[in-house]
Amino acid sequence: MIKLDIINEVVNRTGITKTKAEMAVETVVESMKRGLGRGERIELRGLGIFNVRPRKTGIGRNPRTGAEVAIPPGKAVRFKPGKELQTLQ
Repeated sequence: MIKLDIINEVVNRTGITKTKAEMAVETVVESMKRGLGRGERIELRGLGIFNVRPRKTGIGRNPRTGAEVAIPPGKAVRFKPGKELQTLQ
């Protein structure tokens, strides 16, 4: 499923125009990005939790040359599925 599929689903379920549905979906995605950028936790009941966690520094290897490469510290977005999503079959 891609963003366009979500937009079409919003149009089909609500009957609003495709332009308004696209703007609504885009607004939700952008607000989630901004929140995660500020390090906030996003909880969507029935779906799960998005949060930002620090990533450790480390040593990696270049697969072509075998040379060691320093991996800088950073942040990574993690997703923990909610109970309803975990029980999908």
